[in-house]
Amino acid sequence: MNNTGFQISRLIKLALPVLVAQVTQTMMGFIDTVMAGRVSAIDMAAVALGTSLWLPAILFVQGLLMSFTPVFSQHHGANNQQVIPSLMYQAGYIAIIGSIGVMIFLASSTYLLDLMHLEPQLHSLTVGYINAILWGAPAFVLYQVLRGCSEGISYTMPTMMIGFIGLAINIPANYVFIYGGFGIPAMGGAGCGVATALVFWAMLVAMVIYMLVDKTFKELKLFKKFYRPHLASMWSMTKLGMPIAMALFFEVSLFAIIALFLAPLGANVVASHQIALNFSSIVFMMPLSIGIAVSIRIGYYLGRGQPEISALVAKVGLGLSFVLAIFTAFLTITFRHQIALLYNDNLEVVALAGTLMMLAAFYQISDSIQVVAAGALRGYKDTRSAFYITLFSYWCIGMTTGYILGYTNWVVDAMGAQGFWIGLIAGLTTAAILFFIRLKHIQTKGVVFQQIG
Repeated sequence: MNNTGFQISRLIKLALPVLVAQVTQTMMGFIDTVMAGRVSAIDMAAVALGTSLWLPAILFVQGLLMSFTPVFSQHHGANNQQVIPSLMYQAGYIAIIGSIGVMIFLASSTYLLDLMHLEPQLHSLTVGYINAILWGAPAFVLYQVLRGCSEGISYTMPTMMIGFIGLAINIPANYVFIYGGFGIPAMGGAGCGVATALVFWAMLVAMVIYMLVDKTFKELKLFKKFYRPHLASMWSMTKLGMPIAMALFFEVSLFAIIALFLAPLGANVVASHQIALNFSSIVFMMPLSIGIAVSIRIGYYLGRGQPEISALVAKVGLGLSFVLAIFTAFLTITFRHQIALLYNDNLEVVALAGTLMMLAAFYQISDSIQVVAAGALRGYKDTRSAFYITLFSYWCIGMTTGYILGYTNWVVDAMGAQGFWIGLIAGLTTAAILFFIRLKHIQTKGVVFQQIG
């Protein structure tokens, strides 16, 4: 097998379990949206608004931790596994501190909702959702640490297995807390928050058990010794991860702000936007999984002192992701109305969601390029560029374009949700171009990065 073919097979082998894990995690959001939508459009809107506050906060911490996977991978490639347990503990301390910040933010987010002047029922359900899900924050981020360690040593199968466990728990838990049962009163959309928090804790416990009994992890001796906080290592890891955290925050908060801008237009508009966004998030798992696999393989070959193979991995990953994006865009356009009907049977919601999903098809192509290029840069430990590129592309280009087209008559008559989605396409296309240029620059300069730990 030639080298290109070998790298394709390795990326697919690494990415498939990650894809399944990402899809199961996203499917939980899909299930939340559908099951809440079966109660009413207001319940589904409550989940959407609650998520618009929960996700930027928790994904900021997840972004902080995302840079650690290629660090683990680089040590693995350099046959320097003995430092991985200590680094895992330091990442865990960072995760705990971050989760406390998330909980404080969410506990005080009621004041933000008060400023929106929402319908009383929508306000009450959204607050209930947030107050429940915040208790899952520590489990979510600690699980990400363990997952990053596992994926960093090119062992992605546990991620898939735990994802199935989470999905299996999420469905019955949602049913009980949304619709009521076993003596528990029906909570509507707010019940999704309770179910999700329970799922996060179950996934963390399952991952710990897996690591304690699995042979691969036993060889790493992850839990054989307790490591105290090491401030120098924590600071180095935080500096590496902070640009990614900020970049991810800017990306996710953009979607959150759009949802908040659309809220005054009514629950049907918010619900339509949520359908298009949720389905796009499911599709996004394919290029995201490839991007994660690319970052792992690049870190591994850099650790082995083979930068030329790292460059090949990036090229193969970008090509594979682009081909998949063309295919998913075609399917999205073809079956957009049938997909929307899976979420809600309100004809107005389905019609608007179908229009938004036409735009989402084009959005997927740019999104696939930018996420794989960003993953490659993480593998090279070039994290700072993500901050600047994301800030400029998403907010200066994407948000500005979306607001002008969606809310003003400066260029065309105000387009509402469609205008904001056109802005998203503009922002993601800009990001894809800039990430690709930065990646080629890094590869041309032949930058070598010092290992942490």
